[in-house]
Amino acid sequence: MSKVVIVGGGAAGMFAAIFAARNGHEVHIYEKNEKLGKKLFITGKGRCNITNGCDMEGLFDSVTSNSKFLYSAFYGYNNNDVIDFFESLGLATKIERGDRVFPVSDHSSDVIGVMKRELNRLGVKIHLSEEVKGLKTEDGFVKGVFLKGNQLETGDSVIVATGGLTYPSTGSTGDGFMFAKSVGHTISDLSPSLVPLITKEKFPRDLQGLSLRNVKVSIYHKKCLFEDFGEMMFTHYGLTGPLIISASSYITKEIKEENLSLFIDLKPALSEEKLDQRVLRDFQKNVNKQFKNSISELFPSKLIPIMIKLSGIDPDKKVNEISKEERLGFVKRIKALPLTIVGLKDYKDAIITKGGVTVKEIQPSTMESKKIKGLYFIGEVLDLDALTGGFNLQIAWSTAYAAGSNIM
Repeated sequence: MSKVVIVGGGAAGMFAAIFAARNGHEVHIYEKNEKLGKKLFITGKGRCNITNGCDMEGLFDSVTSNSKFLYSAFYGYNNNDVIDFFESLGLATKIERGDRVFPVSDHSSDVIGVMKRELNRLGVKIHLSEEVKGLKTEDGFVKGVFLKGNQLETGDSVIVATGGLTYPSTGSTGDGFMFAKSVGHTISDLSPSLVPLITKEKFPRDLQGLSLRNVKVSIYHKKCLFEDFGEMMFTHYGLTGPLIISASSYITKEIKEENLSLFIDLKPALSEEKLDQRVLRDFQKNVNKQFKNSISELFPSKLIPIMIKLSGIDPDKKVNEISKEERLGFVKRIKALPLTIVGLKDYKDAIITKGGVTVKEIQPSTMESKKIKGLYFIGEVLDLDALTGGFNLQIAWSTAYAAGSNIM
């Protein structure tokens, strides 16, 4: 029986501990917070989107960084295995829109609770409010971890499950990146991801709280970086909502270099020609009205003054005086409402960290370091990330299982 030291008591850390303990190892979790699963507690707005119920192709398609690396991990422990795991511990699950899997209770505390009970049943030693300060290595082997005051806690294996930089209030302060670097690992560029976007234009502030459904968003920088349909919302700093959060995952590199162009198609179900016919009908209906009073059926009321301003048409102009060129220009503006993305919101507003320990330096079937024997990296500390919908937690579970079940 070997001694396994796990740094971090979040989703990945607890999961790895369970499988290492089930394999007969003596397992110790060191968690710097006063309780386990602090970040897990707030995921999915406190409901905890455990995984996604899609097929394997859907799992891989959802991963936006290094999906090929996850081949062994996902096939070794997939989303159905995760559902079975929680069900076997007495946590009933349900599938909602977008194949998102939640506990029936809608309480993330229940997800944490069943794992804690299993950890206790297996005799895992949990050390709370204990911060790991560094790794102890010797001749290419890991020997343990240093705690506060340089106290050495020896271990035959060490699993680093410290998370990334998101939600720093939960203890994710990038410790794992520092540990990895200290033993010769490369850390790829880090940035917040699955995060709201900041715009140059100030008009989103006037639209704050306005939600748009079934719109298309496209983002460009020399070429199209992202294009999809869905729901978004205006805020005092720019844009947020499911569609925008997903878009952020595809632009982290380019936004560091320069501003990006974003276009909102407010009527994606209509071609430009069909939309022109629709606008023409509205104009004919309001032929003697002023332009500003003729488009109430096209947009939510909050958006009307903005669209009038962006159209370049005099708001007091009579509809019957609007030229064909002006009308067609207005149609183009509806099909491509332009905004300039100048940045991403900070880590405290992000769901995950993009970047991390370079996966080329990690064994894909076990998550063991190729540089240091007995040292493993799992979850968000790795350069792996995915879209929203339970996929990032699936990465945590799959990589944790790979490490926890393969320790000799």
